[in-house]
Amino acid sequence: MNKAVLILLLLAPGLSRAQQGGSGDAATAGTVPTSVNFPIERVQTPAAADLYCAGFISKPLTSKDKYVAGGLESPHTVRFANGDAIYLHGGGYEAGQQYTVVRELKDPNRYELFKGQWAALKAVGQPYEELARVKVLDTRSKMAIAEVEFSCDAPVPGDFVIPFVEKPAIAFHLPMRFDRFAPPNGQLSGRIVLAKDFDSELGTGGTVYVNLGANQGLKVGDFLRAVRTPVTVVHDAVDSLSFKSTTTEETQTKPAAIDPRFLTKTGGPVIHTADMPRRAVGEIVIIGTTPTTATGMIVFSMEPVHVGDGVELDQQ
Repeated sequence: MNKAVLILLLLAPGLSRAQQGGSGDAATAGTVPTSVNFPIERVQTPAAADLYCAGFISKPLTSKDKYVAGGLESPHTVRFANGDAIYLHGGGYEAGQQYTVVRELKDPNRYELFKGQWAALKAVGQPYEELARVKVLDTRSKMAIAEVEFSCDAPVPGDFVIPFVEKPAIAFHLPMRFDRFAPPNGQLSGRIVLAKDFDSELGTGGTVYVNLGANQGLKVGDFLRAVRTPVTVVHDAVDSLSFKSTTTEETQTKPAAIDPRFLTKTGGPVIHTADMPRRAVGEIVIIGTTPTTATGMIVFSMEPVHVGDGVELDQQ
């Protein structure tokens, strides 16, 4: 009996490491696993606010006859919060029904974060912000009266209401190894086309929208790996400036040339950015889907995730 206990104690650390490593453990041929190329990935679990305030991109609403018309103190108050009574325009409301208040969005800055962003967005749909959940209290007048039960941001007159849908819980894996330099895995791939609040760089907890959806088989709970290639950096208006700066030392007899052209050759070593390995920058869990898009939350990031970064399905 004592020998059996001793053997179990000796095996316990190894079993623990195996559980932490999971299917993504750094036992890949051709690698030397360290904390640099295989750091431990510990994911952040989405809270209720992350799920119900995430927003989405979808085809434009087919019916726009239901919307916020005002509130108890209209026209003196036009922004509403938890506990406020608001008036809903339209018909078909029933007492006790719950609705989600959404806002059809436009970016006032009109600045493309990557070349072709607006065309990519037009192809997949219209961005919407999820603002609040409301419950219908009274339908005796021409307008229904509802109470704001939960708010992410302040609804205002003109924001639309759609039926509330409960969002499923998401299962998460144990901490595991994150392969920062994994080559393409041949799985479903796409791109981050927009971020919540029109952000351009995001960290853990940020919300992004990708041009993959249920039509491609993506579902809630799937994980996507956000990746960036040096070629993407070269074509970025801001990040590419670093490649144009001096990267050599005066003591070098023939400095290296990065992506040289006819007039920029140095006679020294030639470096092609297209040959550099891509790097994984973060992990995204899908928290909502439409036929053509998906909403994801960044649950782990090694560096800022950019709008325009590529994504691929990560089989956990």
